[in-house]
Amino acid sequence: MANTAHAHAADAAGETRRDFLLHTTVAMGAVGAGMMVWPLISSMNPAADTLSLSTTEFNISGVAEGQRIIVVWRGKPVFVAHRTPAEIEAARKVDVSELRDPQKDEVRVKKDKDQYLILVGVCTHLGCIPLGIKANDPHGDFGGWFCPCHGSHYDTSGRIRKGPAPLNLEVPEYQFLSDTTVRIG
Repeated sequence: MANTAHAHAADAAGETRRDFLLHTTVAMGAVGAGMMVWPLISSMNPAADTLSLSTTEFNISGVAEGQRIIVVWRGKPVFVAHRTPAEIEAARKVDVSELRDPQKDEVRVKKDKDQYLILVGVCTHLGCIPLGIKANDPHGDFGGWFCPCHGSHYDTSGRIRKGPAPLNLEVPEYQFLSDTTVRIG
């Protein structure tokens, strides 16, 4: 009889051994569930090879005035053109109200580096790669790029001027890290 009186006194005083085991089991279950769910959540992050492709850095010191090069970013060609003063002037003279996708040349280049035009080299019609990088390539009716697949013509600012393409060539996010180094992405 003394044992039962002692057990009732412990119940009345607060937590019992059973309560302690219950709380411990719930805590361990929560930790176990977290350990099971974490790999699933972690697998949703981009892989290291994907992150490494998200930016590309390149040097423009070897790109002469009037020259165009291709850089690869995210598996796509990126056109880098070192424009001549005549090309810049031709791009700025265009009446943007006449364009299908109206954009001023000034918003397609960086303010102090407007001689460099950087564009994703994928035609906005069906995803072809326009010609106009090499000196002997056709540059279209407006001196920029020409997509021979369906006849889209882009000007020296990469704006659609003629043909079925609905939009200008895309200008990717980029920044000048120095006078000669550019980072895309």
